[in-house]
Amino acid sequence: MASIRTPAIRHCLRQPLPNFRTCQRRWAQVQDVRFLATHGTQERILAKYREKLDRKAKEKGLNDISELKEVYKEKIESLHKEAAVPGATAPLQSKSEPSVSTSPFPAPPPPPAPAANFAKPAPAIPPVPPGIKTLSSYIDIPKTLTLPQKEIEYIWRLRHSSNPLSLSAVLTTSTWSTISQTAFKHPQFILPLPREGQGAEIHFLQWTFPAKDTATVLFTHLAEYKLRGEFSSPHTTVTFHQELAEPKGLVLGQGTVVEGQGVGVDEAKWLLMCLQKFYGLQAEERVERKKLLEQFSRGDGGFKVEELLEEAEKIV
Repeated sequence: MASIRTPAIRHCLRQPLPNFRTCQRRWAQVQDVRFLATHGTQERILAKYREKLDRKAKEKGLNDISELKEVYKEKIESLHKEAAVPGATAPLQSKSEPSVSTSPFPAPPPPPAPAANFAKPAPAIPPVPPGIKTLSSYIDIPKTLTLPQKEIEYIWRLRHSSNPLSLSAVLTTSTWSTISQTAFKHPQFILPLPREGQGAEIHFLQWTFPAKDTATVLFTHLAEYKLRGEFSSPHTTVTFHQELAEPKGLVLGQGTVVEGQGVGVDEAKWLLMCLQKFYGLQAEERVERKKLLEQFSRGDGGFKVEELLEEAEKIV
């Protein structure tokens, strides 16, 4: 992953951006911050304990950590074997019937019995991960399928109206198809949030696809994300449910704004509107927005904050 090349975002974080309605200078550039999300966990752990490991190596009369690893190689391998979990970090194997194979690869399965037909079996649908709420957690899907689109939209918005920190959205299948395809190509991006008399704040967004019919977008202050990386706390989370996309032509979205994170519901709605401006575009439309997405994804130093602000400010 490309490292941060330009100083513009650090400048943006030290002081508010100039008011983009009056300032015409075109020098600001965005740095690529995606390395924070993929930086290796082992490297961070090694860096954290490097001083202790160096001291231990010197106590043993060794030159460096590599020699220390070699000395404790058997002990490390023994601990790895004890920590192995059959079926997760180790192959399944019966304790009473130890394997006698010396091959590093599992034996091939026996050939299947002849079948009456050659129909391809349906692929298994992966289970929903723990903590992920599907659409059935909010509504009765079989009953909802009997309702017209307008009534479904009304019920969905009413379902979330009682929570002052709640967000809801209803998208057509065609609109969601464009957004989701763009999200797969560009899972990370930044969006501006104008502040009255203070220019604009920059917010980092990241898409995840935790289950078959579920997609989630997380919004985080860019300053928070640069500081904490994968451990940063999003201020807004919005999940889109696609279970009704085929039968009813609708994708339902619901989300929550975290209180005390410096972003209100109206401001979160602005970010969602900006998201649709950039991710809901067709290939032949909004060439400038498409260019900004592509520049950010590849870490292009030509990405300019001012162009981002201008495109976000446009009504359509």
